[in-house]
Amino acid sequence: MSQDRVIIFDTTLRDGEQSPGASMTKEEKLRIAKALEKLKVDVIEAGFAIASPGDFAAVKLIANTIQDSTICSLSRAMDADIDRAAEALAGANHGRIHTFIATSPIHMQHKLRLQPDQVVEQAVRAVTRARNLCPDVEFSCEDAGRSEIDFLCRIIEAAIDAGARTINIPDTVGYAIPHQFGEMIRQIIQRVPNADKAVFSVHCHNDLGLAVANSLAAVTAGARQVECTINGLGERAGNAALEEIVMAIRTREDVLGVQTGIVTENILAASRLVSGITGFVVQPNKAIVGANAFAHESGIHQDGVLKHRETYEIMSAQSVGWHTNKLSLGKLSGRNAFRSRLAELGIELQSEADMNLAFARFKELADKKHEIFDEDLQALVSDTLTEVVEHVKLVYLDVASRMGETPQARVVLNVDGLEREASAPGSGPVDATFKAIEQIICSDSILQLYSVNAITQGTDSQGEVTVRLEKAGRIVNGNGADTDIVVASAKAYINALNLMREGAYRAHPQAAAV
Repeated sequence: MSQDRVIIFDTTLRDGEQSPGASMTKEEKLRIAKALEKLKVDVIEAGFAIASPGDFAAVKLIANTIQDSTICSLSRAMDADIDRAAEALAGANHGRIHTFIATSPIHMQHKLRLQPDQVVEQAVRAVTRARNLCPDVEFSCEDAGRSEIDFLCRIIEAAIDAGARTINIPDTVGYAIPHQFGEMIRQIIQRVPNADKAVFSVHCHNDLGLAVANSLAAVTAGARQVECTINGLGERAGNAALEEIVMAIRTREDVLGVQTGIVTENILAASRLVSGITGFVVQPNKAIVGANAFAHESGIHQDGVLKHRETYEIMSAQSVGWHTNKLSLGKLSGRNAFRSRLAELGIELQSEADMNLAFARFKELADKKHEIFDEDLQALVSDTLTEVVEHVKLVYLDVASRMGETPQARVVLNVDGLEREASAPGSGPVDATFKAIEQIICSDSILQLYSVNAITQGTDSQGEVTVRLEKAGRIVNGNGADTDIVVASAKAYINALNLMREGAYRAHPQAAAV
């Protein structure tokens, strides 16, 4: 590999999914994997194969479908994990087993309850087994950021001798500071005798808001793979954001001296897809992909940008997928215009039946909303492609809400082919609607999250609602969009109930594996 090329390893589908509430179905994971392939991500970590049958199925589906990117499965340094990962990756054009073991004193003593010699022995055994099953093996020193550097050098040398060709140094708990982390990477590469036989990687968490800075410091010190996620998704405070890493490398190549193979014009589409599927809304002031990332309010800034863009913009909006003309279609637009605009946005529908359904929903939306924006189309198509059996369907909704009076909701649902009706009061129209639905379904689930996001500007904007339900320690996210926010809320709640009936809800991936 060229020394000026940084491998982008995306773990949105594995570490990103460990964000509480960010669970995805295997079909949703495949849609994201296809978007990552279109980005030309080098390595896609598709999941943790032994964590659950659902994770195994998702890794296998992605491995059998994606052609260009390397598909990776995580595994602990245990025989059963490694064998399960190899089984899931059997159909991949390019597969990788990513095995890990903790190396910090606190983890070895309190979690593993192993002596350092035992940890090295287990790591070598795991890498050897993985290498016999898959030619591409990555080894990670969990909690390397709090590990002793002498021990890190010892176990890394042993792992490379055993056949690992990528060595990952993760800042698992987001503890590192950039200059210190960069120096750590530099010393490891200098001190490990066989370091020239492996690519060194970093995986930084954002607990102190330094994940991207730590990753870039590691790159300047010689790391040539960065593990990251779309929108910085991940457990706790998240991971290094792919879009920030990639655009920092592209924008400051003069300082960093490296490049990636990412097609940056596809970044925004991937960001919106991940946000829509997980229900994690991108904050407006988020770098690169936030709604305000290229907005200028100050008159001085506006004047400068109009005269010469680079006075206040260090990259162009178009370079990451923003379009200057967001207005796409209206109620008089035909099928060919609709199809062409979807193609321009990089949206692929699997069949003509999907196209017909999406176009019908577009016409319904156009009757309610005068201007149809790209964001509307993405939300509409996302709803069309959501593959879930509709055991429960919304037939009718009537909500009365007046100042000084208790809101009332009347709901008619089709449940497995039979229409059922219920009415309920609530503290607000949405609360009343949810209570009426629960009177019919009796799911005994707990509402953990209710999130509303305006898809576009204006009072006629579609509202995109995410509902997170929890039952017996397991969670599921439901999504719905409509110009009527109460209807969107009902759709999201019913979507969650249908996913729950399909068994799509799940526990934390690593908790399920233990």
